[in-house]
Amino acid sequence: MVPVSVVIITKNEAALIKDCIKMACLITDDIVVIDNDSTDGTPLIASRYGCRVFQKSWSGYGANKNKGITQARYNWILSIDADEVPDMELVKALHNLNFDNPNTVYDIKFKSYFGKKLIRYGNWGNDHHLRLFNRLLVKWGETEVHETLLLPSNVQIKSIAGYIHHHSVTDIGDFKRKAIHYAQLSAAKYYKAGKKATFVKLHFSPAFGFLRNYIIRLGFLDGAEGLAIARVIYKNTRLKYAYLKQYKEQPQKQNTYHKELVIEQV
Repeated sequence: MVPVSVVIITKNEAALIKDCIKMACLITDDIVVIDNDSTDGTPLIASRYGCRVFQKSWSGYGANKNKGITQARYNWILSIDADEVPDMELVKALHNLNFDNPNTVYDIKFKSYFGKKLIRYGNWGNDHHLRLFNRLLVKWGETEVHETLLLPSNVQIKSIAGYIHHHSVTDIGDFKRKAIHYAQLSAAKYYKAGKKATFVKLHFSPAFGFLRNYIIRLGFLDGAEGLAIARVIYKNTRLKYAYLKQYKEQPQKQNTYHKELVIEQV
C-alpha cells in the first residue's frame, strides 16, 4: 500500500462503484466515500469493500470532495469518481512513486467510454486531469460544477504512467440527462459570476464547440458515438446559456428549471 487516500463522492452509484473500489484497494488501505443520500445501496457496497463511508449533505462537487479530503488519513489524495477505474499500469506507477515533495501535483491520463466503446477522438479522446495532490497545499475550488484544483504558485505538475478509465455514460439517454443537469449547474455558476448570455454565446459558441469536437478534433472517426457526443455537447452549451438568459430575466427562476425549455433544447 502507498501513503495515499482515495476520495470518492457518490450518489446512487451502485452499478459502477464496485470496479472503482476494487482497483482502489490495490493502491491504499484508506478509501473515503462521501455519499449524498444514495437510495440504491451504494454506501453498503462501499462499506463491504472496506471503505470508510460518510453521509454528507450536498454542497457542490468541489465542496463535497473537500469534505472527503478532511476525513482522509493520509495527506496525499487521489480524487476519483465512482465511474472512474484506475488501471494496473497506474496502480504500479503509484507504488513506485516517491511522495517526498508536497509541491508536486500529478496529471493523470483518461480513457473515456460511451457505453462499452472507447472514444479515441474529439473532446474525450485526449483527456487528462490533475487528480493526485497533497492536501497540505492543494484543495478543490468550491464551484457548483466543473471544479478545479486551487494550486499554489510554486507547484510542479508532473505526468504519471497509466490511465483512469472513465465510464462516462451508459447510453444516449443517460448522456442527455447528464447534459441537462450540468447545463443547469453551469448556468447557476455563470449567474453568480456575473456572466451574460450574449447572442454570440447563445448561437456561435455551441456551433463552434460542435465543429471543434467533431471536425477539428476528429470526433467523426468515432462513428455514431462521435456524432452523438458532438451533438449533445452542442446542446449542452446552448442550453446552459438559455438557462442563464432566463436567470438574468427572471432571477427567481434560478432554481426552477422549465421542462419545456429542456424538451426544446435536447
